[in-house]
Amino acid sequence: MKFGDFLGNFRRTQPSPSEAPTHWVKCKSCQSLMYYKEVENQLNVCPKCGFHLRINVETRIKQLTDESSFIEMDANLIPVDPLKFVDKKSYKKRIQEGQNRTKRTSSAIAGECEIDGVKTQIIVFDFSFMGGSLGSVEGEKIVRAVKRAIDKEQGLVIVSASGGARMQESTFSLLQMSKTAAALKELSNHKLPYISLLTDPTMGGVSASFAWLGDIIIAEPGALIGFAGQRVIKQTIGAELPEGFQKSEFLLDHGLIDMIVKRSELKQTISNMLRFLQNDKDSFKLKLKANLAHHVTEDVI
Repeated sequence: MKFGDFLGNFRRTQPSPSEAPTHWVKCKSCQSLMYYKEVENQLNVCPKCGFHLRINVETRIKQLTDESSFIEMDANLIPVDPLKFVDKKSYKKRIQEGQNRTKRTSSAIAGECEIDGVKTQIIVFDFSFMGGSLGSVEGEKIVRAVKRAIDKEQGLVIVSASGGARMQESTFSLLQMSKTAAALKELSNHKLPYISLLTDPTMGGVSASFAWLGDIIIAEPGALIGFAGQRVIKQTIGAELPEGFQKSEFLLDHGLIDMIVKRSELKQTISNMLRFLQNDKDSFKLKLKANLAHHVTEDVI
């Protein structure tokens, strides 16, 4: 072997900069460079400026649910390709890539859990699986979660992180908007609460359907929320748009969402809302008093 060939082989075995492991995280807001453990300890929130970084579905479930309480349901539902859809890649290829990347069968993870002791049905969207898009499987998981909530008289929490309806399923995907809305209406008829948590990003057919139908609509700080992208809207209406008009803070100011909650306070806030909306007012008052006492103690210290 020539010396040049040896060097060539050596170079090829080195990972590219994008593939190489790193222990540093750069904040997209303030551009600060931080050690990843420091960020993880802050629930993936920038300790410098408070920017909420995107997190994977496993981390989200761990943060919101009580330890070892989450039981996944409907994991056997797998997307199919009824239209034999092909763009730059076939739909089957995209599904396979998403499954290989996430080790999951779809972009929505459904299950039962406890949130601060409150038994709940929960759906969490995984943006890393085809952009968290809404397809037939995801819609079916929501409907089944609603049915379980009704049968067990529990509340429902849906955590949205999605680019919208899945174009590769065409009308099959769009039908999930009305299908999930009808199921949530049935949940409402049974006087059971539905809390919608909007995270970065929540767009398209998801924001136009179940994401906006919550009894309480909560968003994380700085989350991108809307239907179409800013450039598309500007080209359509031919007008300048307000700064940050698709951010959660703008939507709160204009009455489209109920509250913005920091990630560190989400679990407690959601459990309090579930207790209150399920008429468990005695438990709600006890929890509220305990929280107030905790904050007063912190202020005194």
